[in-house]
Amino acid sequence: MLLNIMNPFTRQIVDVIKAIPKGRVTSYGRVAALAGNPLGARQVSRILHTMSQKHNLPWHRVINASGKISLPRGKGYELQKALLESEEVFVSSQGHIDLETYLWKP
Repeated sequence: MLLNIMNPFTRQIVDVIKAIPKGRVTSYGRVAALAGNPLGARQVSRILHTMSQKHNLPWHRVINASGKISLPRGKGYELQKALLESEEVFVSSQGHIDLETYLWKP
């Protein structure tokens, strides 16, 4: 498996994302912090973009720090919203998720 050739921070990010349970969400920044680099939110985004399919990552469970879906409408927003709702996460019409209710707290 390709996990063996990833740098340690990337491997940590992948492991954190895989650990997010169904029905919960977390932010790019929280994933980065849990992986050991609180300033690595952009790298989390890059990894989600390039590795989600290959490593079967639950990419839809990662949202922005203000509790909203970051993807634009027509470019993944609808799919992310549908996947979250299939896990019984309520997403408002503006794409907001209540972090008090759904935030993953490992």
